Amino acid sequence: MTEPIIEFKDFSFKYNSQAEPTLKKINLKINKGEKILLAGPSGSGKSTIGRCLNGLIPNIDQGNITGKCLVNGKDITKTSLFDFSFTTSTILQDADSQFIGLTVGEDIAFALENDCQPKAKMHHTVNQWAEELQIKELLKQSPQSLSGGQKQIVALAGVLVDESPILLFDEPLANLDPASGLKTMAIIDKIQKELNATVIIIEHRVEEVLSQPIDRIVLVNDGQIVADEPTNQLLHENSLEKIGVRQPLYLKAMTAAGINLSSIKKLDKIADLPTSDSISQELENWVDQVPVKESTATHQPLLKLDHVGHQYNKNQPYPLKDVSATINQGDFISIVGQNGAGKTTLCRIICGFISNEGKITLKDQDLANLSIKERAEKIGYVMQDPNQMISQKMIFDEIALGLRLRNVDEETIKQKVNQTLKICGLYPFRHWPISALSFGQKKRVTIASILVLEPEIIILDEPTAGQDWKTYTEIMGFLKHLNKLGKTIIIITHDMHLMLEYTTRSLAFTKGKLIADTSPIELLTNPKLIKEASLKRTSLFELAQHYDLPDPNKFVQAYINSEQKNWKDEDYE
Repeated sequence: MTEPIIEFKDFSFKYNSQAEPTLKKINLKINKGEKILLAGPSGSGKSTIGRCLNGLIPNIDQGNITGKCLVNGKDITKTSLFDFSFTTSTILQDADSQFIGLTVGEDIAFALENDCQPKAKMHHTVNQWAEELQIKELLKQSPQSLSGGQKQIVALAGVLVDESPILLFDEPLANLDPASGLKTMAIIDKIQKELNATVIIIEHRVEEVLSQPIDRIVLVNDGQIVADEPTNQLLHENSLEKIGVRQPLYLKAMTAAGINLSSIKKLDKIADLPTSDSISQELENWVDQVPVKESTATHQPLLKLDHVGHQYNKNQPYPLKDVSATINQGDFISIVGQNGAGKTTLCRIICGFISNEGKITLKDQDLANLSIKERAEKIGYVMQDPNQMISQKMIFDEIALGLRLRNVDEETIKQKVNQTLKICGLYPFRHWPISALSFGQKKRVTIASILVLEPEIIILDEPTAGQDWKTYTEIMGFLKHLNKLGKTIIIITHDMHLMLEYTTRSLAFTKGKLIADTSPIELLTNPKLIKEASLKRTSLFELAQHYDLPDPNKFVQAYINSEQKNWKDEDYE
């Protein structure tokens, strides 16, 4: 029988800064060579389990421990952080925080230098992994100059050179475009097989993780393990959405169409679903029954971009160039495309954070004549990294800051802030210090701090990255409500589900150029645009093709319409 490489025995942990335990009576065994998905809502304890596996608990994050946690046979309470470095390699959600070297090559070699490896061996090992991960041409570049997807792969190379027996990935897909996410999962799968490593993946994007085989899914909720089962078994039980984790989209569609999933043997791959005429007919019948939604767009011009561009420096490979588009009053726009394509740059230009070529007008007023402060009264911007926005110590004060700077009275501030806290799922934490929050919770605070100001245009850079499904739907439902009231919403996203279900128009970028301005469905059914912009067709389209439905686009639209029927505007009034 295989000995577990990781074992929790009645393990509980309480941070010194908190009154209640974060982990409660955890019992879990992971064998050598297994690939495990650790999933659960934000704040459920997933990351805390990860911090036990890499030694941050108890060496850095101290607290009260009961029970036992053994990693590679060693009790974590008796193992130094140095010893852990030989056992567990961690790839963080924020790749920038892992970089040490001035170049990619130096960064990959850092662990080898610490181990006093001979120079020739270091060069050989670095080149070997750079070749394996197809990043050899990046070795002389600065890590900070890379796209999000490239950074993730470089961070992976930096830990693989150690060939540790345990690889821990903390939300590896959160900041990646869809194509890079699939590539990353394929690389993780390949490396795991070559090294026979034990892989633990902490991730909200379950469907993307399942693009490669997973041995087991461990669900965590409220500090406890609520499920520990093989993937197919867990999908049959529909345990994911019960605790606030998004179910794969194709399974949601089949459920919406009234198909009995318990009668289907394998659910974890669309290709393994039975090709049944009865299922095809059920799906077709459902499509015909879903009401067609009529567009209510007014197309009144609001923001005009005329040959807009920017180049950070002469060595930038793909400067943003010659972008022309008209944003209409009440638009709900998704900006999509490969990492490093210029999506965030365009939004920074609109807000006045950086200079630009060309001209931008808002209601025929040239934005070049407005200061950043004056623009901020009309355009709200939520950045991708919450740590770059937060300036207050307490959650309530951070969200109230903008209102206080506008001299709003305290009673109105309290009312508006509390309402926004409830919408963003933060009301129970209103008196917490921001330092006690997870990355995902900090993200919600920054969104709330902009939403409370009610600007005319709201731009959000990856608002749902790192969010659990419950919070994701609350935030997007609220944004949809604002959009129905006339607010113009612009979202930078890598989430194809979000793009399809919530936005009505998509701007696709690649290599600094706007290559498409069309509807989300039209974009995601165009193979040429999908490839150029590093996107992926949703599993809804793949399901329709699998069952030979006559109009896959109509099937996708039917699912979107059926989901939109469930939105309740009164929840936000």
